[in-house]
Amino acid sequence: MPNLMKTLWQGLLGFVYYYPLFMSYLWMVGAALFYWRHERRDGPYNRPVSLPGTPPVSVLIPCFNEGENAEETISHALKLDYPDFEVIAINDGSRDNTGEVLDRLAARHPRLRVVHLAQNQGKAMALQAGSLVARHDILLCIDGDALLDPYAAHWMVRHFVQAPDVAAVTGNPRIRNRSTLLGRVQVGEFSSIVGMIKRAQRSFGRLFTVSGVITAFRRSAVHEVGYWSPDMLTEDIDITWKLQRAGWDVRFEPKALVWILMPETLKGLWKQRLRWAMGGAQVLLKNLTILGRPSQNHLWPLMLELCLSLVWSYLMLLTTLLWMASLVLPAGTVPAVGSPLIPQWSGIILGATCLFQFALSKWLDSHYDKGLGRNYYWMIWYPLVFWIINIASTVTAFPKVLRRGDGKRARWVSPDRGIRVKSDNPPSQGS
Repeated sequence: MPNLMKTLWQGLLGFVYYYPLFMSYLWMVGAALFYWRHERRDGPYNRPVSLPGTPPVSVLIPCFNEGENAEETISHALKLDYPDFEVIAINDGSRDNTGEVLDRLAARHPRLRVVHLAQNQGKAMALQAGSLVARHDILLCIDGDALLDPYAAHWMVRHFVQAPDVAAVTGNPRIRNRSTLLGRVQVGEFSSIVGMIKRAQRSFGRLFTVSGVITAFRRSAVHEVGYWSPDMLTEDIDITWKLQRAGWDVRFEPKALVWILMPETLKGLWKQRLRWAMGGAQVLLKNLTILGRPSQNHLWPLMLELCLSLVWSYLMLLTTLLWMASLVLPAGTVPAVGSPLIPQWSGIILGATCLFQFALSKWLDSHYDKGLGRNYYWMIWYPLVFWIINIASTVTAFPKVLRRGDGKRARWVSPDRGIRVKSDNPPSQGS
């Protein structure tokens, strides 16, 4: 029995150390395949390929307390380089001057329409309200503080034109605020983690989630699955799974760019990552039944990865606590573990792999975002800061979701948008 326990313990330690190593190489291989098969053939992002047709587009912009950002966001949306589109701003019961700003803009721009909701209903309901009044079947949804690239609609629409089974196409968010360490690290994170994983998932099968900050939807598909769920904390993850469970295809388009603001304080970052983790936990509990349905086997790899990531986070926490206990308790009191925070030989391999992943991802996205190499130096802080936050948020999220229960409306919370530097253009666009 002692030998069995020792073997089991060594297996758990091996999983803790080598699971992220395996996933890193899987993501890199998948992202490289995606680039080779799709990305490299399409040319520069600012010279879109010709389409056999350009169906009209409705740009939906849900807004809650966006008085400071609304004019800039809508001005960029109205500059789309696309033949036929409208912009619909949904004021979701804002308590600031968002409504007045939107009405003033609508009086000046015929393409812009404004929908006012009397009370705050949450982003899911705001999107549904906008989709119900939209004139067109393709809905390009962005956040109220996002700056849309002029060519984004063209790159996204081509997927709907080429394949009638495409229900959604998600774009490539780029970080605008880069004045602090947290901002610079997130620039690399969105390439090496967010963008790379989406590329890899498209190479191997299905997407775990679209980006709520920029995704185009086929309205008929969204209507078929019952629109966005108002009780889900991350409506973007939920709608992705609803569409794919219904047999629709969801794609990633790296050339569809949007420039976004991200938290630059630890408190703001924690609140954001906790909400993301809670949304992932909600989706896990809601969709766990697919493992018993062979017809849903195309989503099994995503569910397996979600479950393994949850287990890894709890085991990483356990390993850290045991290591800390071993520093103060007599030898032999707790199982011997190496430090999960201070690199040993396996940690050095993991760290080198992490830096290699960052380098590859920065090269991939450097086609659209100049100056990424300048942020490579700051990525050495990623494992220390973001791993700790992401592990802690994952461990915290699951019990909070269990206590929260079902059916509670997910309301807006004004996020930390970081430290802004006024500029006429988004930073570091590619050429």
